[in-house]
Parts: sequence; C-alpha cells; structure tokens
Amino acid sequence: MNDLNMPVLSEVNDGIATVTLNRPRSMNALSEEVLEALQQTWDDIADNRAVKAVILRGAGDHFCAGHNLKEMTLRREDADGGHGYFNDLFAQCSRMMMSIVNLPQPVIAEVQGIATAAGCQLVATCDLAIAAEDARFATSGVNIGLFCSTPMVALSRNVTRKQAMEMLLLGDFVPASHAAETGLVNRVVPRGQLPEATRIMAAQIVGKSPVAIKTGKRAFYQQADMPLAEAYAFAGATMAENMMARDTEAGISAFIAKEPMPDWTGE
Repeated sequence: MNDLNMPVLSEVNDGIATVTLNRPRSMNALSEEVLEALQQTWDDIADNRAVKAVILRGAGDHFCAGHNLKEMTLRREDADGGHGYFNDLFAQCSRMMMSIVNLPQPVIAEVQGIATAAGCQLVATCDLAIAAEDARFATSGVNIGLFCSTPMVALSRNVTRKQAMEMLLLGDFVPASHAAETGLVNRVVPRGQLPEATRIMAAQIVGKSPVAIKTGKRAFYQQADMPLAEAYAFAGATMAENMMARDTEAGISAFIAKEPMPDWTGE
C-alpha cells in the first residue's frame, strides 16, 4: 500500500513525531482502520527514544469528525443488532485515547476545521492543543440521539462542568476563541501560522530533559484525581526520585555554575 493511502501517516524529524490522520474525504473519521493504525502508531512511538514530542494533525481541511457512523450502522445487521460490536468499538477507542495519556512524550493537537464528537475527545485527550482561528469544536452526538458519553470523559477533564454540559446537551459548535477561553485548547493562531506555531511548541519540549518530561507528564495525570494531601505526598516522592536522575544532577549543576544546559541523555 502506498504511504499516501495509509490511514495514518507518521514521520520523525528533529525529535518530533508528526502523526497525520489520513482520511480527508471522510473528515478523518475514526473508522476501524484509523483506530487500529493510531493504536499501532502510539505503541511504536512509546518505545522510540528518538521521539521527544508528538504533533497530531488531520489531512485536508479538518481535524477529525469523530466515529465513522456509516461503518457503524452497517453492523445493525448483526444478530444482536450490533451491540457487541459497539461495545468493542468504544472500548478500542478508549484504549487508543488512554494510550495518548500514557505516552511518555507529550502530544500536541494541531486543529484545523472541525473537531466533533470523538474528534473533540481526541483534542481534549492530547496534552496540549493549538487551534486555527477557523477551527470549531462540538460534542454533537445529542443532535442525532447519541449522547457523547465517551467524549464527555476527556471533555469534562478539560473544561468546567457547566461548560462541558452545555456542549454535551446542546451539541452546538463552539469557535476556537471560546475553546481557548474554556481551556479546551491552549492557543489560537491564524490558519496559515498553525503548523509553525505547533512545531515551535513541540521544539520547546524537545529541548527539555526527557526524564523531566516523562516524569512530569505521568505524575500530572496520576495526581489529578487524588485528595490534596495524597497528591502532595505523591508529588514529593516523584520529585525526590526525579532528583536522582543524571539529567537533573547535570542540569542543576549547570544552573548553579551559570553554564549552558547540558546535552540531555534521558537518564
């Protein structure tokens, strides 16, 4: 299969993996083949020490339109009306989303056009997000009788409860400016500047110690739902362990000596 026909493309340059959803004719919907390809991509990146940061983008004019409803509807003909298939599909999608959270490398969503339903979930799941000024976001399943329950999980961990409920209950598109105000995305830039802005952010991450980034990302998600005292105890133990890394010792020594930061070894 020609690379251009692959459901997901991935390339690594200067420590940055650029992952592209490559089904523009379907607005990069999360079909079975796209979900499988994304899962394999995350599994490969997790073990690739050459990758320090990841950019997730969509080919064509849009980021991602969510699940492929045409593909799903075909399974209504199954003996159980598709119930078993739907359970497996949503579990597969949830595993893929969790793989982004569990990656040692930060993932930045580069969002243009629309990000709807599971596409909006994908943005919310990424560690960071930069959107073009014309990007729009929605959890619009409620408009067709399907509440966006799995997108709700990631969305409600990014924005306030009332903001999340408004998106989930009304199903309306919200502009990029509103997504930035509510915390769904970090920054909004003109569309022509989107790739450059995302790459600059990724390059900043590449310049940091991989040990610090990996430790920090893992600790961020682990402490988020802990009670306050438990979170502080966990974070303190994490920092103590981080202090034992060679990168940390070298970085602190350089800072004290007012010398340039060392070449990070990842150890």
